[in-house]
Amino acid sequence: MQRHLISAADLTRDDAVLILDTAEEMARVADRPIKKLPTLRGRTVVNLFFEDSTRTRISFEAAEKRLSADVINFTAKGSSVSKGESLKDTAQTLEAMGVDAVVIRHGASGAPYRLATSGWIDAAVINAGDGTHQHPTQALLDAFTMRRRLVGRDAGIGQDLSGKRITIVGDVLHSRVARSNVDLLHTLGAEVTLVAPPTLVPVGVESWPCEISYDLDSTLSKSDAVMMLRVQRERMNAAFFPTEREYSRRYGLDGDRMAKMPEHAIVMHPGPMVRGMEITAEVADSDRCTVVEQVANGVSIRMAVLYLLLGGNEPAVTHTRTEEK
Repeated sequence: MQRHLISAADLTRDDAVLILDTAEEMARVADRPIKKLPTLRGRTVVNLFFEDSTRTRISFEAAEKRLSADVINFTAKGSSVSKGESLKDTAQTLEAMGVDAVVIRHGASGAPYRLATSGWIDAAVINAGDGTHQHPTQALLDAFTMRRRLVGRDAGIGQDLSGKRITIVGDVLHSRVARSNVDLLHTLGAEVTLVAPPTLVPVGVESWPCEISYDLDSTLSKSDAVMMLRVQRERMNAAFFPTEREYSRRYGLDGDRMAKMPEHAIVMHPGPMVRGMEITAEVADSDRCTVVEQVANGVSIRMAVLYLLLGGNEPAVTHTRTEEK
């Protein structure tokens, strides 16, 4: 039976905790002199990237190689896609090569779902980000980072994030990271508040399992984690806020605002950061900022997902997909 990871909304609480627990085991591999496991020896994984993403592609590639998989990297630029080849044709070419899993990033929301359900290929499909829809492994690595910092590395085994209060700030409208995190953090029992300018809040957000606020300062003192989002100018076709200075004044995180957060609270960012606008250098370089940890944890999470989809004995995700939000 095919098994895929398309959306964070598809994961049950037990699925998500299993992935986080498995990632803790995978993280120990990074402490070994030889950072390799034989789990996926003889398996072939294709990284099918129709959008540029150095950080995510390298993270997946590192995870695949640590599990001893054969790795093929595909980028649309300079490939047959730039000559007009369709997603179906590309998928069938990969199927003919006998790949076992496809990690896909695509600018169109729903492309990974289409690939997983079309019958074009039998390989497992992992969504590495599609349009403004979902980025499930980013949500998982964010949850993994929160659990380690807020619950504890060993104390967190088997635990979720019940009772934790998470604030997500910025360009929610264009952010698949925000959507994925709201879905997964709600599943894990956390209380999520979205903070954004009214122009950067999506239509229908009232139906999401979270609170909405337009005032960052009022949410900081009751947050266990504050996640800053990247302002995605490449997806904007209009002016969504007056100036960068105005955005920074109302929604940027600086030292004064960080001081209002509880002492144990952490600052997160999916990267790449725009310093001076979304976050000041003082905050980005502080001990409370987990950006570098998030990058390292991304490899462990992606190893766990690949292991559970291709090499583990227990299922990591459900086989049926919930409705898109």
